[in-house]
Amino acid sequence: MAKISKAELIKLQKKFKTDARIGEEFGITRQAIHQLRKKYGIESRIAGNKERNEEIIKMRDDGKSVESIAKKFDLSIPQTYRIIKETSAAPKKAAKKVSKKETAAPKKAAAPKKAAAPKKAAGKKTGKKK
Repeated sequence: MAKISKAELIKLQKKFKTDARIGEEFGITRQAIHQLRKKYGIESRIAGNKERNEEIIKMRDDGKSVESIAKKFDLSIPQTYRIIKETSAAPKKAAKKVSKKETAAPKKAAAPKKAAAPKKAAGKKTGKKK
């Protein structure tokens, strides 16, 4: 793994913004940068974006386009949509799964069964052989 100090990683995070971009600079993976951040106890940039996300929601509520919001905050359009969806949606309770048996109409009580007539025995035929 690359030798990057905690102070250097903090500077790189401000400059390049993403773990992937920092990794590209040092020829290592995004995951390796992530592990270094965890080792040094450095939060990701995304963790402190509550205020930004609230501002994104406010701008969207004011009628701004997702494209203009994404450009202002230097985000991708899909990322902006995800933030809007996750931030503005109130947590929903999971719907209870209902089995087919519970949704079917209640059945009438079954009538008592009658005794079956005795079956004829299969076997020998009665009669004379010719």
